[in-house]
Amino acid sequence: MKNTISARVADFLKNYPPFNEVDTKELESLSEEVSIIYKVKGEIIFAIDEEAHQYFYVVHKGAVVLTKEPNDEVVDLCDEGDIFGLRPLIANENYKIGAKAYEETILYAIPIIDFKPIIKKHDEVGTFLIESFASNTRNPYSNSYRGKLYEATSATEQNRVNDKELLDLQGVPYSKKLITCSENTTIKTIAIKMTEKKVGSVLVVNNKLPVGIITDKDLRNKIATGLFPITTRAKNVMSSPVITYPKKMTVTQAQMAMMKSDISHLCLTLDGTTNSEAVGIISKHDIMFELGNNPAVLLKAIKRANGFKKIKAVRRRIMSLLQGYLDQNIPLTLTSKIISELNDACIKQIIKIALNKMDAQPPVKFAWLAMGSQGRSEQLLHTDQDNAVVFENVSQDQLEETRNYFLDLAKIVTKGLFDIGYEYCPAEMMASNPDWCLSLSEWKERTFHWITNPGPDQVLLSSIFFDYNLAYGETSLVNDLSTHLFETTEKYPNFFLHLASGALQSPSPSGFFRSFLVEEDGEYKDFFDLKRRALMPLIDGARVLVLSHKVKLINNTAERFEKLAELEPNNEELFLACSYATKALLKFRTKHGLLHNDSGRFIALTKLTKEEKIKLKRSFKTIKDLQELLKVRFKVTNLLN
Repeated sequence: MKNTISARVADFLKNYPPFNEVDTKELESLSEEVSIIYKVKGEIIFAIDEEAHQYFYVVHKGAVVLTKEPNDEVVDLCDEGDIFGLRPLIANENYKIGAKAYEETILYAIPIIDFKPIIKKHDEVGTFLIESFASNTRNPYSNSYRGKLYEATSATEQNRVNDKELLDLQGVPYSKKLITCSENTTIKTIAIKMTEKKVGSVLVVNNKLPVGIITDKDLRNKIATGLFPITTRAKNVMSSPVITYPKKMTVTQAQMAMMKSDISHLCLTLDGTTNSEAVGIISKHDIMFELGNNPAVLLKAIKRANGFKKIKAVRRRIMSLLQGYLDQNIPLTLTSKIISELNDACIKQIIKIALNKMDAQPPVKFAWLAMGSQGRSEQLLHTDQDNAVVFENVSQDQLEETRNYFLDLAKIVTKGLFDIGYEYCPAEMMASNPDWCLSLSEWKERTFHWITNPGPDQVLLSSIFFDYNLAYGETSLVNDLSTHLFETTEKYPNFFLHLASGALQSPSPSGFFRSFLVEEDGEYKDFFDLKRRALMPLIDGARVLVLSHKVKLINNTAERFEKLAELEPNNEELFLACSYATKALLKFRTKHGLLHNDSGRFIALTKLTKEEKIKLKRSFKTIKDLQELLKVRFKVTNLLN
């Protein structure tokens, strides 16, 4: 009986170098010896100076970060299909760099003793591995570390090695899922196919050999202008002969080829000529995406993504973009807007993909609400999901069937969000929970209950829900719900007293002499909780003040304070200070989150510089002043007592 596990291993490995150079039977035989290893986030795979393992590794799922001394400087981040841990295979000595799971990861451990005969037989495999080892990265064409002999390159020399200067050696990724047609296919059929597949070109083939190509430009210049009717055949419109190249080409080679021939797509074939089978297409967009983390390019990549895995790849580039903005000290207001736009685009695309996975169209109109930090456009890092669904009212006999449809949809969406890096909400405040997937009438009833019965739980739920923002779907449903909320709070102003009281429940950030108050026990003992002690008092305070002023459509905390400064000139100085403190703390949290690959919520005070501690403490006085204003304005002293 066929070993299905080893068959799956072989099926995976054959897609990645150098295994794609290995014969199928050899690869199947090797796969029977492969061990499958699971690592949780942060778990060590091997440490510096550790004795060499009997394996090298391939990332199957997740990611692995490679680090070197001193200070665990990141050498590389290995993604799906990347190889690492080659030193035992090449040099037979202890590891010089460390490896640990960047996130939850599954590895294939390839036994060296079983792989050596393959190296001897296939020169390409040996060459690839030696180049990978020499460059200290899993791919010798890696953008960042290509050509750098780890021990031989000084820091100064490394600084001179600019990523963009080395693009001529970087292998260019290309689409392997070719969209093709025959010479007799009608242009109308081709246009429909291009629209469905979201591609900018179709390759015209004859017996699998490329004979022509039709692009968006051809449709504009030859069909839209009336030069040819839409019923004409591909052979009358296609650009021919096709300009072909071998599949192993670099980014710069691809760029130069496009510039040389003034074309936007390149066809890759087995031997680089039109006499062999086409294996892929490179577009200008692919080149742009590889060249840099331009927001417009990333946005286009998100909209073209047809699977969660592709969105996850873009999300990593968004994090690189965020890191770059922080390094350049770009104002957080601008940074936050750009990153939030890209995050919102990811969510919309995930919902679109999820809708395509459903067996039927939505039975009624609906709106997907982003809540909490996502709703406030303050979720710059990968944190928890907070979301809800509101759908149009239906008759009682259709209610559960309708809800079940949206629950099924929400399960796909929340899984997609999880796959790209957003953890599930521990309290299950997600649209996949029936309590957060309601009709418009049900949401009105639910929020009416919260406002008119403001106990601690109701205030907490209101605090999360009232920052909602439309992520996808029907605007009128959200507007209707917002109108209901403002009308209800106007009738029951006592709600603001309890909301203000809730805003004062966050523990103080500082003790005597403005010393930091840290967690006294638990996993984060002696850490400073930046979210609960510093950010939440500002977020909660801005919310209750803005709601009491009946200000709509402003969810971002810093922007709420700026609006309050306009509305209350006598408190302008305090509110502008609150806005500044919010942005400074959010930037602080984001930097630490990126540095430690976590949410940035808990800060190790021992690792802060003196300057960082001073910046943090400056915000504490502003928080205290804001809380005093809330106590006086909403008269919550008696309630607290």
